[in-house]
Amino acid sequence: MAALTLVAATLTLAPPARADVAAALDSHILPGFARFATAAEALATTAAADCRPAALTPAYQAAFDAWMAVGDLRLGPSETGALSVAFWPDPRGATPKTLATLIAAEDPAGRDPAAYADVSIAARGLFALDMLLFDPDFATYAPGSYPCALAATIAADLATQARALSDGWSGPFAATLRSAGEAGNATYLTKAEAQRALYTQILTSLAFTADKRLGLPLGTFDAPRPTRAEARRSARPLPNVVQAAEAAHALATALAGAPLPTADAALARLRDSAARIPDPALQDITDPQARLRVELLQQDLRTLSAAIETDVGSTLGIAPGFNAQDGD
Repeated sequence: MAALTLVAATLTLAPPARADVAAALDSHILPGFARFATAAEALATTAAADCRPAALTPAYQAAFDAWMAVGDLRLGPSETGALSVAFWPDPRGATPKTLATLIAAEDPAGRDPAAYADVSIAARGLFALDMLLFDPDFATYAPGSYPCALAATIAADLATQARALSDGWSGPFAATLRSAGEAGNATYLTKAEAQRALYTQILTSLAFTADKRLGLPLGTFDAPRPTRAEARRSARPLPNVVQAAEAAHALATALAGAPLPTADAALARLRDSAARIPDPALQDITDPQARLRVELLQQDLRTLSAAIETDVGSTLGIAPGFNAQDGD
C-alpha cells in the first residue's frame, strides 16, 4: 500500500479543490462501517438466542450486505482488519478444513469468543459462517451441539471485529485522512495523497470484482469453475458483484463532490446486465448462454471503472489509464 501512495505522489498534476476526502468519510465510509458494526451485533445477538442456520440466515445476509458497502477498502484499519472478516478467495479450501478440525476436536476456543480471536482467519468471519450455515456437510447441526455453539462464537467474534473496524476508522484513521498535508501527518504528506489513496481503493475494488468475483468462477470457456464463486452457498455471488460496484460508485461520487454522468450511466447498464442473470449463485455458467451473460457483466464492470477514471480522475488531476495495482 505504501508503494501505491508513492506512485500516486509522483503524479504532478494538482487536484482541484472539489475533491473531498471529508465528504467520502462522512457520507460513505464512516456510516458504512457503523452500519456493518450494527448488523454484526444484531447477528451475534440472534446467534446467542438461536444458533441454528434457519434462525441465523436473515441476520447473516443483512451483515454481509452491510459489509459489501465498505468491505473492499484495504487501507488504514482495514488493511489487515478486513482479512479475518472476509477470508476469500480460499484456493486451498482452508475454511472447511479448519472448521472440520475444530469440530472434530471440539476445540474449547469454539465456545469462547475472546479466545476465538486467536483462531486461524480461515475459520473466522463471514465465510466461516457461510460454510457452517449453508454447506450440507456442516449445516445439519442441532441446537446444543458444538457446531451450533461454534456458529454463535464466530458471530460474536465478527461483532467484535466489526466494532473495532468502525472505531478505528472513525477515530485515528479518519483524523489522519482529514489532516493530510498538515504538520505532523507522516502518512499523507499532501491532501492529494489522501485523495488518491481513496481513488486507488475504488479502482482496485472494481478490478477485484471483475477479475476475482467474476473471473474465478468463469475460469476459461473449456474449464469454468462455478464452485469458486464468492459465497456461492448463500447465493451471494451476483449480489456481491452489484453491491461492490454500487459501493465503488458511491465512494467515487462522494470523493468527486460533483455529478458523475458517465459513471452513472455505466452503473445503470451494469444493473440491467445483472438483472438478466437468473442464478444469483452463478452456478449455471457451464451453459454458454449463461456464461455470456456473466461475461457481459464483467465487461460492464470494466466500463464502470473506465467511466470513474474519466469522471473522477479528471477531478483529481489523474489522466485515464492510471493503474491502481502498480507496485502492489
